[in-house]
Amino acid sequence: MIETVVLLPVTAIMKLDQLIKTFGRNIEIGKELAPLTSYKTGGCAKYFVSVESEDEAIRAVNGARKLELPFFLIGGGSNLLISDDGFDGLIIKVNLLGFEHIAPDQISVGAGEELTDLVQFATGKSLSGLEFLAGIWGSVGGAIYGNAGAFGGEISDALCEISLIDTNGNLKKVKPDYLEFGYRDSILKQNGEIVVRSKFKLKVTTKSVIATRVAEILKMREGKHPGVGENSAGCFFKNIPDPSQPHGKLAAGKLLEEAGVKELS
Repeated sequence: MIETVVLLPVTAIMKLDQLIKTFGRNIEIGKELAPLTSYKTGGCAKYFVSVESEDEAIRAVNGARKLELPFFLIGGGSNLLISDDGFDGLIIKVNLLGFEHIAPDQISVGAGEELTDLVQFATGKSLSGLEFLAGIWGSVGGAIYGNAGAFGGEISDALCEISLIDTNGNLKKVKPDYLEFGYRDSILKQNGEIVVRSKFKLKVTTKSVIATRVAEILKMREGKHPGVGENSAGCFFKNIPDPSQPHGKLAAGKLLEEAGVKELS
């Protein structure tokens, strides 16, 4: 589903030295948000900070609470609709990067990495289990937040550990069950905790087999989704649970086509 950033009551612009002391020198004022979303729409953030480490993320969250600033987190910017009036608070962009091959069948990934790069990295290490994510625009953290999935797979299926920043600004590591994953859902939508890093347990197999499956999925996506460079919120319709259907769900796209509304806007 589309996340909506709500415009909050106007607050006075704080002094620059106070902002730098609280958030560091990478704090920005009046940041244009449209380029950071797949829709390419929306106004500016009063304050904006991109965090590239666990410590920076903790500092941003604690700083916002200390200054009583409303804050909102963004990742890859897909499925995100921002008001043209902007956001009267702090936008925190989770930009923790990095891949590690930590065991023969496990990889560790920063929450700010793109899903396409995650699939590419896993393929390069001959690790299978994430092919269904090929072609999905968004970040790893955002995908975990919404339990992204396609073609019968969900990102929660491959997770084995998640590093979070809790509401008190503490870093903790949890198992997938903690996130109470559901269909395009997780407890993160309710508790406000932040994904900073995750570990995936995958299956070691032949690189060529994985690459072939990735190519098949990308080809299927080409016929169903807007091309690269076209402004889109991505696929945000939820399918209907139905055990008689492939992957246990009746495709919302099929219903839209049958209703004759596919070309409407």
